[in-house]
This record gives sequence, structure tokens and C-alpha cells, in this order.
Amino acid sequence: MACVRLAFLDQPRPIAFAHRGGAAHRPENSWPAFEHAVGLGYTYLETDARATADGVLVGFHDRTLDRVTDARGKVSALRYRDVAAARIGGTEPIPLIEDLLGAWPGARFNIDLKDTGAIGPLAQVLRRTAAWDRVCITSFSARRLRAARRLLDRPVCMALSPAGITAMRLAGPHPVRRFGQVLAGRLALLGVGCAQVPARIATAAFLHGAHALGLQVHVWTLNRRHEMERALGLGADGIMTDEIAMLRALLTERGQWQPGPREAGGAG
Repeated sequence: MACVRLAFLDQPRPIAFAHRGGAAHRPENSWPAFEHAVGLGYTYLETDARATADGVLVGFHDRTLDRVTDARGKVSALRYRDVAAARIGGTEPIPLIEDLLGAWPGARFNIDLKDTGAIGPLAQVLRRTAAWDRVCITSFSARRLRAARRLLDRPVCMALSPAGITAMRLAGPHPVRRFGQVLAGRLALLGVGCAQVPARIATAAFLHGAHALGLQVHVWTLNRRHEMERALGLGADGIMTDEIAMLRALLTERGQWQPGPREAGGAG
């Protein structure tokens, strides 16, 4: 069965994702990180979404500012003016999701919903930017994914929920035989086009089962060459990495690198 047809996933595979913008090279989820990834030719950028106390959506991974910035406090408990004053690594401002979408109209963003409070602001951002086909929403919470699906004005690409991944693992390489053909149609109606999983889950059996349901499999977060090679050898449809220069070099060697709009145009 062919993979679910979603605009977000319509590029040749394997897809290269710059995890948190490519955190091995620049401060994670910072403007320099995303700029570097785009300069290398990356089309797919992975980031995280959290909302401030006053409902502003920022690209930030942790619950608190403490680990990666020069400030402290829980993001969801702080007003945006306070979060905006924090500096990643002491130098870089925390970007707004809306600004990231606007900065690179040709880029696609894999957005990990980190808290329930981010769902409403994300829907508002997508309405203002009309970036429906340029995002894929994922989360470690099935409840968040369901809430986002209810709130969005139109379908967007979504990753399989944790519960769905567990069911896939139990089904083994033949989920259609176990769950019936109707499941593939149900996933398509929900906009579920991919399963995003760590390497330990991305076995040959899991990939076979996901592909049987029309789902791409994206493996995270692979930062060593042999891990990338293994996933590609198994037939992974995408790889998320902090080591974006390494992944680009490997895919180039294999004749599988797909340059983004900037690189194809001769820049970067």
C-alpha cells in the first residue's frame, strides 16, 4: 500500500529532519540553528511548541528555561515578555513558531506539542500563516493529538500517537491481518501519515507493518553514522538528527540527498 498522501510528506524519501534545528552545530531551537540547517539544504526542520502564560507560542523543548537559557522558570507560568528576555546559551532569543514559519516559506516544520496550552495558540498560528500543508504535528500525548485534531480548521499531517505505536508493535509485520483494512482508511481520515519512533522500535517488523498501513516511519534521534546506516538499510522513510552535516554527507554518498529550495537555487 502506498503511504498516505499528505502534502507535508510529498518529498522524495528518505527525509532528513534537522532535530531542534541541528543541535550539534548551533544552540538547540535557536535562530542560528535553523538558519544553519536551511543553509545546508534542509527542507524539514524539527522543533517543539510550548505556550507562555499569555498564550504566545514559542519554539522551545523544556518545561523550564533553566537548562538551556540564562533565565529560570516554567515557560507556561511566565508571560511572553519574560520568556522573550531569556537567551539560549546566553546569546540567542527564543523564536516564535509563527516567525519560524514566516522566515522560510519553503521549509516544513515537524512540531512536537509539549503541553496542552500550546494547542490553541498553534491553531491560531496556522490560521494566520495558512501553513497547514507545511507542518506535521506530533506529541507524546494521544490526548493532545486528539485535542489538536478537534480544534484545527482543516486536516494536517499528524504522527501516530503513542497508543497507536504500541498497537503497531503488538501487531507485528501484519497489522492489516490483525486489525483489518479499515484501519488504514481510518488513519488517512485522521491525517495520520507517519510513525515517529526511536531506533529500538524501528525494527524490520515494525517498518513492514507501518508500510502495510500506508505510514512512513521516521526514526529519532540518530547522531551516529552506523545508526543512520542501519535505519536506512531497514527502509526508514526519514531520519531525525542533531548531526545534520553528517546525515547530509551520508545521504549524498548514497545518492539520496534532496536539496532544499535554497541549496537548489545555488545559495548556502
